[in-house]
Amino acid sequence: MIPVAEVILGEAEKRYVNECLDTTWISSLGRFVTQFEEGFAAFCGSQYGIATFNGTTALHLALAVLGIGEGDEVIVPSLTFVATANAVYYARATPVFVDSERQYWQMDPAAVEAVITPRTRAIIPVHLYGHPVDMDPILDLAERRGLWVIEDAAEAHGARYKGRRVGSLGHFGSFSFYGNKIITTGEGGMLTTDDADYAARAAWLRDHGMDKERRYWHPEIGFNYRMTNIQAALGCGQLERIEQVLLAKRQLAAWYNERLGEIPGLSLPAEAPWAENVYWMYSIVVEDAFGPNRDELAAELRAAGIDSRPFFYPIHVMPPYRTGQHLPVAEDLAVRGLNLPSSPALSEDQVDYICQTISRLRLAPRRR
Repeated sequence: MIPVAEVILGEAEKRYVNECLDTTWISSLGRFVTQFEEGFAAFCGSQYGIATFNGTTALHLALAVLGIGEGDEVIVPSLTFVATANAVYYARATPVFVDSERQYWQMDPAAVEAVITPRTRAIIPVHLYGHPVDMDPILDLAERRGLWVIEDAAEAHGARYKGRRVGSLGHFGSFSFYGNKIITTGEGGMLTTDDADYAARAAWLRDHGMDKERRYWHPEIGFNYRMTNIQAALGCGQLERIEQVLLAKRQLAAWYNERLGEIPGLSLPAEAPWAENVYWMYSIVVEDAFGPNRDELAAELRAAGIDSRPFFYPIHVMPPYRTGQHLPVAEDLAVRGLNLPSSPALSEDQVDYICQTISRLRLAPRRR
């Protein structure tokens, strides 16, 4: 089975993890946590990095730092992984869902202003599947209306918007290092920011909100959101070759674009002139003209030894968050979108096989 994603570990990761084991620095203290925070922040073009246990806790921590809570509203795209909305719920705030734009599948900036109310406190644009959101309209709107912007860049390590890397554009950037991400620490997350006060408060709340001068005294309720030294050791090794991974991702996308562009009925991932897509997932949209629908294509691919994943369900249709809204672009993309194998280790021969299989299945009789 050709997987959708795979973990690729090298000698540096093994060496750094073994150092943790040999020195017994395996919890949240140790040199690798600080090294990873500083290195990843520099990679993003941000001043500060605050490592966390996973990407969801990073989002929640950002909301906590900003004092967002009960009675507040936070605008999020409906077409994203559910963690974006869950983090808002954990803060006891209300997620307000908006539609995507058709061309690049990202949060529609034009839809954001229409849902702002006196209770709105923040916007969380999600750089979906590796392509940046059009940030300037969102940042301009946020400045005019006095709102915070927290970038959810869980799927977009290294993506660029008008030359700047995502995670350095809003008040906070939030990243995930789950096993299928561009770089991984197994589980893990990171906040990035240029604000020294935000960074200091995030680091303090992450460690139970313990008084820095009075050990085991906690003037506020904090969280245990710390990253372990072992996780950070993996991250340091991964970070050393992230540029190679990004080049491999773009080469993979070029192979797919060349081969799938000749097949009618497929919409391929567009790249905006102001963007550099990192293709966390190489994603296609299966149109009616293709013949088999998305789910039928996925089943046939699996029978041929090729794994795939559907797009996320829109959050506004799921039971915990069902709003009764009709968000047509998000809903349509969700039933047509398919993520193809996207490992940077895929060979050109494997891509050939995947694309030849898709081509063969076009207009094929449907199984009964």
